[in-house]
Amino acid sequence: MTFTKKAGLMGAIGCALVAGQAMAADDVFINPEWANSAWYVGGNIGQSRANIDDVRLIRSLTANGAGLNSFNADEKDVGYKLYVGKQLNQYFAVEAGFFDLGKFSFKSTTTQNGTLNGEAGFRGANLDLVAQVPLSQRFSVFGRAGMNYAKASTRFNGNRLFAVTNPSPSERKLNAKAGLGLEYKFSEALALRGEVERYRVNDAVGNRGDVDLFSFGLVYKIGRPAAKAAPAPVAPAPAPVVPTVAPEAAQPQLEPAKPLKPVAEKTTFSAEAAFAFDSAVLRPAGKESLDGLLTKLQGMDADVMITVGHTDSIGRAAYNEKLSLRRAESVKAYLVSKGVDAARVYTEGKGETQPVADNKTAEGRAKNRRVTVEVVGTRR
Repeated sequence: MTFTKKAGLMGAIGCALVAGQAMAADDVFINPEWANSAWYVGGNIGQSRANIDDVRLIRSLTANGAGLNSFNADEKDVGYKLYVGKQLNQYFAVEAGFFDLGKFSFKSTTTQNGTLNGEAGFRGANLDLVAQVPLSQRFSVFGRAGMNYAKASTRFNGNRLFAVTNPSPSERKLNAKAGLGLEYKFSEALALRGEVERYRVNDAVGNRGDVDLFSFGLVYKIGRPAAKAAPAPVAPAPAPVVPTVAPEAAQPQLEPAKPLKPVAEKTTFSAEAAFAFDSAVLRPAGKESLDGLLTKLQGMDADVMITVGHTDSIGRAAYNEKLSLRRAESVKAYLVSKGVDAARVYTEGKGETQPVADNKTAEGRAKNRRVTVEVVGTRR
């Protein structure tokens, strides 16, 4: 496959995934249980570099007293891989895939007008265990270790073919592979990966070496749950028609009903209980607190809901403000998924600017790491 075709294939996959993801209603991280157990597919493309042992070929070329004039090797090509994986939990996944590491060649000449040219290509399947360590909500590093079953297809031509025993050998071998990479999550479902991998290979003529693949690619998790749609607004009942009566028969007018007084509900919960460290993904305990608030709001017409995130004073103020806003937005996303009208929910991130306790003590800092939800409406 040429570079243009490979790039076109990966570009088409990437555009399809990005377009599909762009149609998602909400891109915040509100489904950690699904994300940590989902199936996913992906593809990478990049540059491959071979490191094959050439000593044996050079020794064969210089047999019978011939001298080596030149030996030029092209050990770079375009490689790609396609794979499917299963997330076992937040930190581990299993991946299986197909790879094509490209083709690598050499050209040589000797003092006796001898020539020998060769080309070797490697493709096959792999099975890896992937370990991932989150650095933040979107960035993570990962490592992989596994096995690759590669077919090496080798071809030789020239007038010194006696230097090799078979002009078109092929071989299948099971070898180890390993790699390291960095992942950036656009959303819960779509991520970008950059990684480097080393494949141990055999070139079908007794030489053994390594092929390194430096690649970028996209990963897409399948089956993301859709957020629950907010209930359709109920049209108000038409006003009753009051018949007109003659003045002499008119009844005494009743006093108008007193308007309903607005009421407010406010709840505060610990950020440590609701979120992991440096994360805006709601934990089950945070969801339980919000479910309790929604239960208390039954029988109340909510006009406005305001979610406000707060942090302690540790770390940079700008980062704390962004983290507090992400947590408030995560709370809003969960409320919307439970049927609350998104237009009535507002978010704020106050960072460390509104402490309720002394940040000099661990107990005070714990009290300052919080999220508040205030609801204003009327009781029916």
